[in-house]
Amino acid sequence: MERTEIITRLAEAERRELAAGVEVQVLATGAMGAQGLTTSLANFRPGATLPYHRHPFSEVLVVLAGSAQVSVAGRRYVLRPYDTIHIPADTPHAAHNPSSDVPAVLHSSFASDSPTREAVSEEFAVEDRVESDPAGPETLVRFEQAPVYELAPQAHFRDLFARRFGSRGVCGGYGVFEPGASLPCHYHAYDESITIVAGRAVCQVAGREYELSDMGTACIPRGRPHRFLNRSNQPMAMIWVYAGDEPERTIVDPAKCAGSLG
Repeated sequence: MERTEIITRLAEAERRELAAGVEVQVLATGAMGAQGLTTSLANFRPGATLPYHRHPFSEVLVVLAGSAQVSVAGRRYVLRPYDTIHIPADTPHAAHNPSSDVPAVLHSSFASDSPTREAVSEEFAVEDRVESDPAGPETLVRFEQAPVYELAPQAHFRDLFARRFGSRGVCGGYGVFEPGASLPCHYHAYDESITIVAGRAVCQVAGREYELSDMGTACIPRGRPHRFLNRSNQPMAMIWVYAGDEPERTIVDPAKCAGSLG
């Protein structure tokens, strides 16, 4: 059976408590039909901590609101909005909201459609860092330092994680669409998850249209033609994640997205 797109509205997303004051809202995962990836939002109340743990696959954290203190085997980083850190498989890490009064929201991506988590009891010496070591396992990308490129007219993108930055099995970044901007109709060789973090987007998928906003997420199966458009009079922005090492896409006839061509 052909897989179709998964649309997740934030108000309807499954909620899971990971630790005291830390709640996850699942956006895309294998139980929903995704293959090769899981994406979610992690909501940290002021002062909340997710203790040290590890996964047998890559994880990427992108701060969407507030700030986060992410520790990787004792190396501690403070991340602001859209700063991104990739944590390799089997690497101990923890996350903390250092604010006493402002919640934090993190977008997480896993290179697995059935993520698991193992608690780590080992203690690490703390070392505060501003940037990651190029020779070290984790990779921190500061949003303001990430190169900007125009993927389509008035659609500006920044790659935040990929194989060239150390991640395996997952890549992604940030894109902002000015009013009237759109991407051409295309498909990928792997599943993609797209979360709208600002404004309103129109998502066309093989003849169907969806309006997304407020962290609404579309998970598009590999090989399925789709595109995103901004029909509003305000900018629209997204976090996009592919279940692959590096971004790639195949452009097809726009009629395949509009549904007028099979």
